[in-house]
Amino acid sequence: MKYVCLIYLDDEHHLDPYSDAERAAFINEVLDNDEALRRSGNWLDAHALELPKSAATVRVRKGGLSVTDGPFIETKEHLSGLVVIEARDLNDAIRIAGTIPMARLGAVEVRPVKRVERRDAVA
Repeated sequence: MKYVCLIYLDDEHHLDPYSDAERAAFINEVLDNDEALRRSGNWLDAHALELPKSAATVRVRKGGLSVTDGPFIETKEHLSGLVVIEARDLNDAIRIAGTIPMARLGAVEVRPVKRVERRDAVA
């Protein structure tokens, strides 16, 4: 089953305060973990996200488009990245999420990926 590991960080726990050497070592640890997950067959995809200040929130209501700069909700934590994995069950997904180095800086939410299939219209 597919799971997405959503990585949340707050402004106080990101890589900016680290020295260049510490930041490079941590990033290498993240990439090494991705490679270990690839070798085990659990890794499907991963992406880091730019900071929320670079985002836009889009809504369509009553046919009109509304765009707000940045995230819509004020919060200390922000979605920082995601890792898509293959796991036997939720417990296995949680075990795998525990290997993600970013969990030491923030939080990793583990959520099953819902399969959406086309359905015939019901009369």
